[in-house]
Amino acid sequence: MKFGFGDIMAEVVVINKKELSESEEEVLERFKDFQKAMIEKDFDALDEILDDDYTLTHMSGKTQTKYEYIDEIMDGTLNYYKSTIDSPQIRIIEGTKAIFNADVTLDAKVYGIKGTWTLHSQQTMEKVDDKWYIRKWDN
Repeated sequence: MKFGFGDIMAEVVVINKKELSESEEEVLERFKDFQKAMIEKDFDALDEILDDDYTLTHMSGKTQTKYEYIDEIMDGTLNYYKSTIDSPQIRIIEGTKAIFNADVTLDAKVYGIKGTWTLHSQQTMEKVDDKWYIRKWDN
């Protein structure tokens, strides 16, 4: 469900992408979907993409659960405008786990401060019923 943000065009850009296997490409596409959902404030997509045990560790060291993070996106505490994913490196483990590393540059307004931040990010993902779910995001 989107909450009045339907006119937003999510801008997610990937640069310096090397040749990826089919599984690696699936992981990258799922992460892009996550970035779009953050920008568009799409509660349903965020809820579906993020594992129920998801945690996010911010640059400040603050850790949030799935719904703490989604709530701050939905209430406007966290506002994302553009995401640039640079040099994604994806490691598939036993076909059902993935480690996604990339420099992710976000144009955002976070806790009242507008800026552009580059996060040296690592996502841990798990494949369940042919879909990738993000379990953890460390910055």
